[in-house]
Amino acid sequence: MDDAPPGQTYQRSFQQVPRDLPKFFHLHLISDATGETLSAVVKAAIVQYSQIQSIEHVHSLVRNKRQLDRVLPEIEAAPGIVLYTLVNPELAKMLEDYCQSLNVPCVPVLATIMKVFESYLGAPSTPTVGGQHVLDAEYFHRIDALNFTMTHDDGRLPDNLSDADIVIVGISRTSKTPTSIYLAQRGFKTANVPLIPS
Repeated sequence: MDDAPPGQTYQRSFQQVPRDLPKFFHLHLISDATGETLSAVVKAAIVQYSQIQSIEHVHSLVRNKRQLDRVLPEIEAAPGIVLYTLVNPELAKMLEDYCQSLNVPCVPVLATIMKVFESYLGAPSTPTVGGQHVLDAEYFHRIDALNFTMTHDDGRLPDNLSDADIVIVGISRTSKTPTSIYLAQRGFKTANVPLIPS
């Protein structure tokens, strides 16, 4: 190929070679807490690859070198994608170096998000082991509230009203459902019951 004129570059185009998709792959989730953050990320991503089965290896509460040393041989025995949330930078580097030696991808799930926060706020984060677990608990609490609210909309399942945090009673066309969903998004299990004048 001819050299590009000064100040310009040529970009090659590569045609992707079709290949058979694997039937399964290994996925290692390594966390210094419960691993729920990683599980939530994986669930959102893996749904895009429903034709391939993922074999998940969850390694939770990895907080020192001895605990990480037990995980590394498992990665070597079943190589695959490695996702992690580790606050300790020494453990994170040890894991990344090991994965690099095996030529397997190793992704710090929260790193990009934290860099954006640090850049925007102008202050570094305060490392907190398991800090994301608080967010997980709040998230799943809201999901639980939303599920409850949707199944108890418009007077459905009245026998369960005692389980609701809030019960809205009103005549039709008074925005009971939107109000219930608004409250559910803030963690309140909300039921609404239509008031039918007799």
